[in-house]
Amino acid sequence: MGAITRAAANNITTGGVILPSGINDASVASVTALAQISAGDGITLISSQTASNSASISFTTGIDSTYRTYLFKFINIHPVTNQVPLTFQGSTNGGSTYGVTITSSAFQSSHDEAGLYPTLQYSPARDLAQSTSYHYLVNDVGNENDESKVGELYLFSPSSTTYVKHFIYRGHGYHASNASNSEFYDGYFNTTSAINAIDFKFNSSNIDSGTIHMYGIA
Repeated sequence: MGAITRAAANNITTGGVILPSGINDASVASVTALAQISAGDGITLISSQTASNSASISFTTGIDSTYRTYLFKFINIHPVTNQVPLTFQGSTNGGSTYGVTITSSAFQSSHDEAGLYPTLQYSPARDLAQSTSYHYLVNDVGNENDESKVGELYLFSPSSTTYVKHFIYRGHGYHASNASNSEFYDGYFNTTSAINAIDFKFNSSNIDSGTIHMYGIA
């Protein structure tokens, strides 16, 4: 057995797995492509939707038992009308109707460009108590050209038929009064039926532009 072959063999288990000691900068320097690698508990992009003066953005496929957690990322969501909140609701019938009962809690912080009126407060007007209304995601986004909102919404085990469906939201928006506005909302869809569709819309405006990505987390 040659020296090179012997060195290689010393770094491979009897099961054919390469040991960490057998991989270094030199051994991978000439690699130009890799076969598909499992992401394990990683994140997988399922679909993306970009608004163009859209009444709403709805995800009616892809929410099923494939993933334990679903993540929605909001990128520069911009309203047609000034000073409107973005909202969301779930569906148990594939998006035919939206209005699942929600109970939630909410708080927010804000600070304006003049350095005035810093606040950190519970927001009773933004939460729901056994309501089928759309839930707030961000408060009063401005519609000037440079104003938008971003955020992340996690939905846990939507296909469970045993438990309620928890969600956690963290977002930030350029408030219409020239302020940095951060929102922290969480709650649950009070149903043991599977949630299989989610709808996002401003409560009194079209979505002028912006993208929402939906990811699955194993």
